Amino acid sequence: MKRYDLRHLKDDFYDRMVELIDQGLKVGEVGIFMFEVGDFSSIQKSADVIKQTGHQLMNSLKFNEVDWTVVVKKASDEDAKSRKEALETSKQEAEESAAEEA
Repeated sequence: MKRYDLRHLKDDFYDRMVELIDQGLKVGEVGIFMFEVGDFSSIQKSADVIKQTGHQLMNSLKFNEVDWTVVVKKASDEDAKSRKEALETSKQEAEESAAEEA
């Protein structure tokens, strides 16, 4: 398990978080990322970024009044690829369903 403090990056920590997951963690290893919240949109965006990369978001919680932590487990390349494909499939199905309803 590794802990990373990304608070100094303010709301521009997403690319660095993905880089640290990809290069700093071994497959199956857990990383804890701390970042500054701001307007709370960064919480959902961080979860979305992790989901888009195919890794597993294990926890997301308020650390103190201004900081947030996310706990991420690095997925293997095969698992990450299958999660990305499943995400794309569900997005396409949702778009098709919305188009049919309209």
